[in-house]
Amino acid sequence: MNQEQQTQHYLFGMHPVTEALLSGKKIEKILFKQGLEGDRFRQLMEMAQERQIPVQFVPGERIDRYGKGRAQGVVAFLAQIDYVDLETMVERALEQEENPLFILLDGVSDVRNFGAIARTAECAGVKGLILPAKGGAAINADAVKTSAGALLRIPTARVPNLKMALYYLKESGFQVVGATEKTEDLMYDVDFRKPTALVMGSEGKGISAPVLALCDAQARIPMAGEIGSLNVSVATSILLYEAVRQRNQ
Repeated sequence: MNQEQQTQHYLFGMHPVTEALLSGKKIEKILFKQGLEGDRFRQLMEMAQERQIPVQFVPGERIDRYGKGRAQGVVAFLAQIDYVDLETMVERALEQEENPLFILLDGVSDVRNFGAIARTAECAGVKGLILPAKGGAAINADAVKTSAGALLRIPTARVPNLKMALYYLKESGFQVVGATEKTEDLMYDVDFRKPTALVMGSEGKGISAPVLALCDAQARIPMAGEIGSLNVSVATSILLYEAVRQRNQ
């Protein structure tokens, strides 16, 4: 059994996966065998698209790891947490305080980094995590464990489009701050006392250009060493506690 099987609960087979969707079970993602066809497949695809569930087409050998030849070309992974919609998360946060702080992750795909970010976020009083429906880390049992259970306590929204989420946050009165080494502005120059959505990108590529273009401010962590970059979970921790410092002054 591979690591993905050990760290996620899953269902396989056309009927069980269809019934799970019809019963309202929270699905993290669905794997389909490449080249799969037929009415039942098309029905499942339509249901997944309606519910904005990420799907991925993979070789049959990978499907067989789960169903042992009985998967009928489909495997669904059950979500480990209950997601909230973005609008509800923002409304609740603004009811609780005047200057809530959110984290938006753009391309952060490593499960353990994601879990560590969630753990720090919960400790720093972050009111919610905003994740892309595709291209981000899976919220599986490994992520929950790495977060020390924080993912079970902090509101998390999964959105189909990060740009649209940022437009909504800006309209709701949030400043969007992008963490990037490509700016001259240090993190100390940003006023984190405002309602803020902090955007963190992947370690390799950073924040994508369309998302970075929507940021109202950019923040760089001062670096004196030769390596030139930090683990994304460590960088998130540094920026969050600069926000905490400013808010506690």
